[in-house]
Amino acid sequence: MMNWEQLLSLKRQGDTSIRLRIEQDDTRLGFDVDYDRIVFSSAFRSLQDKTQVIPLSKTSFVHTRLTHSLEVSVVGRSLGRTIGKAVLKKHPQLHKIHGYQSNDFGAIVAAASLAHDIGNPPFGHSGEKAIGNFFLNGKGKRFKSQLTKKEYQDLIDFEGNANGFKILSETKNGVEGALRLSFATLGAFMKYPKESLPKKPTSHIADKKYGVFQSEKYFLVEVAHELGLQQRGEQGDLSYHRHPLAFLVEAADDICYTIIDFEDGINLGLIEEEFALEYLINLVKENINTKKYTSLIKSTDRIAYLRSLAINTLVAEAASVFIENEENILNGEFTTSLLDKSKFKAQVADIIKISVQKIYKSTEVIDKEIAGYKILNTLLDVYTTSVENLFNNSLTPFDSLILNDLSFNTENKHTTYQYLIESCNYISRLTDGNAMLIFQKINGNL
Repeated sequence: MMNWEQLLSLKRQGDTSIRLRIEQDDTRLGFDVDYDRIVFSSAFRSLQDKTQVIPLSKTSFVHTRLTHSLEVSVVGRSLGRTIGKAVLKKHPQLHKIHGYQSNDFGAIVAAASLAHDIGNPPFGHSGEKAIGNFFLNGKGKRFKSQLTKKEYQDLIDFEGNANGFKILSETKNGVEGALRLSFATLGAFMKYPKESLPKKPTSHIADKKYGVFQSEKYFLVEVAHELGLQQRGEQGDLSYHRHPLAFLVEAADDICYTIIDFEDGINLGLIEEEFALEYLINLVKENINTKKYTSLIKSTDRIAYLRSLAINTLVAEAASVFIENEENILNGEFTTSLLDKSKFKAQVADIIKISVQKIYKSTEVIDKEIAGYKILNTLLDVYTTSVENLFNNSLTPFDSLILNDLSFNTENKHTTYQYLIESCNYISRLTDGNAMLIFQKINGNL
């Protein structure tokens, strides 16, 4: 059984001494430092020009990955503080002996939520698919014979969650771990603490995707050991039960994309307003203030009121499900998302179904995703070829120009996997706009 004393570890990558909560400065707690470091990172700033729903949209009210991440962190903080109060009441030693506060839980979940999309490539989930397709069916397939099965799987099933863990933990400029986030925050960040194979071995929520590349798997072991995460899966395969707070990060994301993507669809005119209001009212009818609602004249005000009420309703419900199942979660016996156990599961499913039909499959989204596929395929072809030529000592003048963008240490020996995953990581950090500009430059359009 996992225990909160370990799960709330303040340890950071490269630490040589123990960090105790009771010795922390409450004016700037270690978990608050995590949040600050993420905010000031270049990877986080790039989210301002990355797709949330509508790729390359310049409409002011449509969400980017940045605004989405900020909203998820706000919801995550509320969830964390709510369950923190319940956990401290059930386990009073956490406060009396160790000094933990309910706000600590909120700070951890807020930081992990803030970073939850930090590894996503340009053009949303279609960007992940474009990278995977390049190695599965495109020119990148030529590298298969040079890779292990798990290395190749990392590439053909490129995963933003694993890339995010890489970004949050990689060494930069000689600083081990770069951001050096607390292990508690890293644990909460990992919704899928497993490697890419075996793929979806069970219906457990933690097996839905994967969360670590082969390049970071040994650090995952270190983090899991410090936090006391329970091992799962077959012998020889790296897989752990989730950190309990990862369920809250997932719930915060689920709540925001379900409700706010739906709101974006309404504002874009992709979903009829009267139709949409009916679905939102079905979700919040137990809590709606009819007098207040009918007093709102503008449709945008009515939508905003229902959106706010829907988020609050789902936050309370997710926290309730977590508290009710806390022991099962600590035992690794809780196998679904929190909202899947919600009494509002059907209403949420209805909203997502409409979003898929009206937003995610809209002409604007599909057209931009087609462009994203072409752009990323071209970038991957050019960069992987240039890096391959570099390490095969067959560099061309064009390759040299291309490699000015990459920060490879050519004095170090790189395996094929290392230079491919680094190339993908570089491309993943590009914004939608920068990827398009580089694509145009490669094609001779200045």
